[in-house]
Amino acid sequence: MKKPYYLFNPGRLSRKDNTLKFSPVDEQGVEGQPRHLPVESVEELYIFGALDVNSALLNFLGQEGICVHFFNYYEHYTGSFMPRDYLLAGKVQIAQTRAYTEAKRRMPIARSLLEGAAANMLRVLRYYGNRERDLGLQIAAIEDLRQGLAEAKTSSELMGVEGNIRQNYYQAFDEILLDFDMGGRSKRPPKNEVNAMISYGNMLCYTQCLKQIYHTQLNPTISFLHEPGYRRYSLALDLAEIFKPVLVDRLIFTLLNKKVIQDKDFRWELNKCLLKESGARTFAKHWDERMNETIQHRSLNKKVSYKHLIRLECYKLTKHLLGDGEYKPFKMWW
Repeated sequence: MKKPYYLFNPGRLSRKDNTLKFSPVDEQGVEGQPRHLPVESVEELYIFGALDVNSALLNFLGQEGICVHFFNYYEHYTGSFMPRDYLLAGKVQIAQTRAYTEAKRRMPIARSLLEGAAANMLRVLRYYGNRERDLGLQIAAIEDLRQGLAEAKTSSELMGVEGNIRQNYYQAFDEILLDFDMGGRSKRPPKNEVNAMISYGNMLCYTQCLKQIYHTQLNPTISFLHEPGYRRYSLALDLAEIFKPVLVDRLIFTLLNKKVIQDKDFRWELNKCLLKESGARTFAKHWDERMNETIQHRSLNKKVSYKHLIRLECYKLTKHLLGDGEYKPFKMWW
């Protein structure tokens, strides 16, 4: 069974016959004991340490359809190596482009994406509200703000409503968390432990959405909620809005409240807080477990993994773009 691999140590990655050879390198440039990864077991690679590669390796990864996601020293996502698209479909590309350029088609999609995000935020808050957390004010505020989605005329207005919804949503974190305080969202840099975990988790969610888009006929650079820009896969940002509450935030609450990740798993540098390697490894391990966890799908009447739910979201959007029904975003039902 294929699985993602996370490389936190600096080193060299090369091709060795039909395997990947990773040789860790210390600060003096001395290579350690190499590790061999059978290529048929590698789903994708997440690179957090300095890595030396060559074109032969990248050609090999491209042939095998293996994506590589790169993060810098501060755990910020910097880019991905994506193999050549193998599910090209001109009809879908044209339909997706037209849906972006025509406001009457773009706005309903953008509005649906935020409706799904807001619904999943409320689902998370109600889940903890049923567990003796006092979240009534935040739930009421989000329900009220949610009505403004129908009145927004442009994507920027939608994003303004989303910002207010998320502000109220984040205010509930301090009530849900037992031993950590969030104190508001801070991104670059994250100023405390909770914000460090949100940034790290959101990047993992974004790259998972990007990977699932790659396995469909959608173009990851043409989006509907976020404005397309240079050098970014903005459609992955769109889809991540739906899944961050139920995948990232729920996982953060579990890891912190159950003390799986603790104070010792963070490091402080000047005015920023980051996960140590121990915390990043633990988060990634539980993230992979969550991605492979299955739930009973109401419509399909079968169990599907959270990872596959993202792929299904891509399929639903593709069908809508081709004129096959209304796009209804994923809303968690637990």
